[in-house]
Amino acid sequence: QVQLMESGGGLVQPGGSLKLSCVNSGSTFEIYAMAWYRQAPGKERELVARISKYGNVYVVGSVKGRFTISKDNTGLTVFLQMDYLKPEDTAVYYCNAERVNGSVIGVWGQGTQVTVSS
Repeated sequence: QVQLMESGGGLVQPGGSLKLSCVNSGSTFEIYAMAWYRQAPGKERELVARISKYGNVYVVGSVKGRFTISKDNTGLTVFLQMDYLKPEDTAVYYCNAERVNGSVIGVWGQGTQVTVSS
């Protein structure tokens, strides 16, 4: 069973940076990729970035050039470096594991709050 824990959120001014971390302390069975999602107030959860076990990266257009997803050598920890943050990036950020068909494996956790405000 995948067990994920996100951390690293906080309050930052526009133009600032944050680095989120996600640690999987459980199983890696079926995991093809790890991904970051976010959910802003009143909106649906959306995919932000994904990194496959082979290192292939996808980043959604709205954050391309500002956010970078990476993982450690074990693949158990995934990072989201967020630079040039904007107020519209304010959301709860979640990580999850994905199967090769894109379906998520883990149970959604509490996520980590990112607030971009002056």
